[in-house]
Amino acid sequence: MPGTLLLDSEGLSKLYRKDRTVVTLVQAASEEGVRVATSAMTTLEADCEHIHPARIKWVLSRVDVHDVTKEIADQAAVLLRAHRLHGHKYAIDAALAAIARSTPQPVTALTSDPEDLELLCGPSVEVVKV
Repeated sequence: MPGTLLLDSEGLSKLYRKDRTVVTLVQAASEEGVRVATSAMTTLEADCEHIHPARIKWVLSRVDVHDVTKEIADQAAVLLRAHRLHGHKYAIDAALAAIARSTPQPVTALTSDPEDLELLCGPSVEVVKV
């Protein structure tokens, strides 16, 4: 079962910027049939100020961008309440965690903030710092 490689904003930003580590991980995942995914909100959060729009469009054409639906938002709200976290700071991470919990397993999440995603995703998601 191939699973999912999930990118948070730093993972996506590094993919935009052609970071060797992230590009290698994404290429290896794709070659193994692992879905590479992120959330629509993460695409807004990712730093892209100095990235050509064509590069962003090309990268996103190769990534499964999940909508943040009402169901995902509801699941994210449950996670925030369960961990007593405020949505103002953790909303996008909580939505990404809700997506991680609902995508094909196994799931590996690439993030710059592993503590937050580990807390929100739980033990079923492997969290890797990038």
